[in-house]
Amino acid sequence: MRYVKLMLEFMAKIANGKLYVVPTPIGNLEDITLRALRILQEVDTILAEDTRVTSVLLKHYKIQKRLESHHAFNEHKTVEKILQRIKSGEKIALVSDAGTPAISDPGFLLVREAIHTGIEIECLPGATALIPSLVVSGFPTDKFVFEGFLPPKKGRKKRILSLTHETRTIILYESPFRLIKTLEQLAEAFGEQHLASVSRELTKIFEETRRGTLRELITYYQKNTPKGEVVIVIAGKEKTSNPD
Repeated sequence: MRYVKLMLEFMAKIANGKLYVVPTPIGNLEDITLRALRILQEVDTILAEDTRVTSVLLKHYKIQKRLESHHAFNEHKTVEKILQRIKSGEKIALVSDAGTPAISDPGFLLVREAIHTGIEIECLPGATALIPSLVVSGFPTDKFVFEGFLPPKKGRKKRILSLTHETRTIILYESPFRLIKTLEQLAEAFGEQHLASVSRELTKIFEETRRGTLRELITYYQKNTPKGEVVIVIAGKEKTSNPD
């Protein structure tokens, strides 16, 4: 009976298909794993944040697969149909434009609903911008907090002020168009002499990391217009020792 039960469970897994979460390079196309390439070749469909971006990657590695759009503006409408297709036996890979899906990118909703539905999920390890930025910042790496993108408007100031009490290294994502404004807001909250690091264009030809005080970083980027996606790493608040 136990053997029959195991066989039925195995057959059910095959029939139900599978959802693969596949990280893609954040810049340099060489930064993809052999396993990721194999999965992208084996699945029936690839869900892409922007099919034009993913097409470049697939063309580079000579992978021909059906591409479908899956992004923040349509995921609530399409998630149920996608889950039904997987339950019917389809193997689907989820990718974002760069890095790991669901990390400041679409994907969380699909993964959550797949778990609730009992669909098998496999998330591959791979590229992400936050870890390289943390390592090259020179700040402590044993404990850190990843904040992703700050709220664009409502709650932004309150969120920044709450981070001033954080003793762990802080990691933020930001667009080049908002970088100076964000650095100025951070300087106002943390103090102009607080240390930080800015990494941009990671893994690309013009990769750059600038370290210094928030005032020094503001001055530099006022003179040098930032380009490319940006990661800001902020030193945590120094711990004060408790008296014995």
